Amino acid sequence: MKLLLRLSREAIRYKHLYIIAILSTFCLTLINLIAPRVLSRMTGIVSGGVDRDALQDIGVLTLILVGIYLLRILFRFLSNYLAHKAAWYLVGDLRTKTYDKIERMHLGYFHDKQTGDLMSRVVNDTRDFELLYAHMIPETITNLVTFGGALAILLTINWKLALVTCAPIPLIILSGAVFSKKVRPFFRISQKKMGELNGKLQDNLSGIHEIQSFGREEYETGRVNERNFEHVTAMLKALKISAVFHPAVEFISSLGTILVVGFGGYLAFAEGLEVEVVVAFLLYLGLFYAPVASLANLLESMQQSLAGAERVIQILDAPIEIRDRPGAVELRDVKGEIAFDHVSFSYDESIPVLKDISFRCEPGKMLALVGPTGVGKTTVTQLISRFYEPQSGKILIDGQDIAGVTLESLRRVISPVLQDTFLFNGTIAENIGYAAADTSMEEIEEAARAANIHDDIMAMPDGYDTEVGERGLRLSGGQKQRVAIARAILRRSPIIILDEATASVDVETERQIQKAIAGIAGSRTIVAIAHRLSTIRNADQILVIEEGRVTECGTHDELLALNGSYARMHRIQSTSIGGVA
Repeated sequence: MKLLLRLSREAIRYKHLYIIAILSTFCLTLINLIAPRVLSRMTGIVSGGVDRDALQDIGVLTLILVGIYLLRILFRFLSNYLAHKAAWYLVGDLRTKTYDKIERMHLGYFHDKQTGDLMSRVVNDTRDFELLYAHMIPETITNLVTFGGALAILLTINWKLALVTCAPIPLIILSGAVFSKKVRPFFRISQKKMGELNGKLQDNLSGIHEIQSFGREEYETGRVNERNFEHVTAMLKALKISAVFHPAVEFISSLGTILVVGFGGYLAFAEGLEVEVVVAFLLYLGLFYAPVASLANLLESMQQSLAGAERVIQILDAPIEIRDRPGAVELRDVKGEIAFDHVSFSYDESIPVLKDISFRCEPGKMLALVGPTGVGKTTVTQLISRFYEPQSGKILIDGQDIAGVTLESLRRVISPVLQDTFLFNGTIAENIGYAAADTSMEEIEEAARAANIHDDIMAMPDGYDTEVGERGLRLSGGQKQRVAIARAILRRSPIIILDEATASVDVETERQIQKAIAGIAGSRTIVAIAHRLSTIRNADQILVIEEGRVTECGTHDELLALNGSYARMHRIQSTSIGGVA
């Protein structure tokens, strides 16, 4: 009930559709309750002998039945269509709302989440709301009203028979409660396993090149088969319980019918029960037990829907850890000064990543971060964009603590170019223009020239209309990097972050990227992470980070003269690549 009340908060915006659908359901149920009464009245007239007056009465009752059945068509349409309309609008809203919530979660939220599982929650689990609101809830209302109305009428027809009819109901309620408690955990596991299967499929399809390259097709098919049948097994466990519950309810309902027939026969013998009364009772007996018999189907579907709904609500109710603080202000007229003031950070409290980091980068200057893998260089850039919050210390832009500014205004002034460049499945022009809304083709081309990618684009058959493919697979690594740089340039942000922008390209492509970086140096504040020291030798300030601390700071020449860690890295790279660094 608590979960249903929580779900009702999501559905309340479509209350007008639900109200009309529910009223139509009530009307439909009342019509269904009236029809047997009319039929029993006709039976009574026929059993008493048909004369002219009786024939006239039968004609009137026949017209009433026709009207009843026509109204039943109308109210069934309103009940079914409006309930489905409200439910599917709700599903559409929830899919958008769930996706919107996911994309606003901090990056740490995704560390232990599979993309396929999140997709399953957005697409599959939200669909269960349609079953809940378009089928189960309306049918439950219909069954309750039908059950109550039929019981009331049965009591007026013959209260003794009516009480006998109710004898199996406590057993059905008890079995339903046991069924709900037993079956929902298996449906919950089934939904989880479906998410894991989707996650595995998404993972494998993204890594299809590696699977084929290493000849692991059979191995991965086995792993997918394992995930697949974990879902199947969980579903079959739930259905096994259902397979016991369904016939149990049918048997208990049949016992009620047997009791009524037996006791009704006794009353016909002992008290002379009239034929009209017997016929009416038998007609309403079907209406009385139909809702009870459908309880099994409703409970099974409801448990499955609630299991999926729980997974959606977990996302909707999850706290957004990084959000605008009360009183957050817009970051305006940014020059690009960046300062870290005694910043410490860890992803896991027991393993510190950054330890008391302090530095300052002046506007329009280039700051480079170097050091071994895993010492926190990328973490520094992610803290600047406030994808994570430091445990202590402050990060300032133009002297303003970024914790007190709006996320939208903060990230608007920062453009990232990541090592693992992501391009959307679309044209080159669309990918470059992605960073700025309502941009012109001239501006896109200008940014491409600045990133030294314009000539490559024009050499392609479709130029800027060239489709890049999923994740940009139709472009080389260097082309993707330069498209990403063009995208960052087009945004005209005062701060640009370059995270290993030349890590996986050849020497010639590296020179082209260096030219692109040199073209924007001085006009933007650049924070660059690099393993290739040749990329950042002209940086205004280089920080060497080791074991979470800044161990050296200075220009390229100053650090070489210091003859420390930076100089050692320079000597190693100079030897390995023939003096390029």
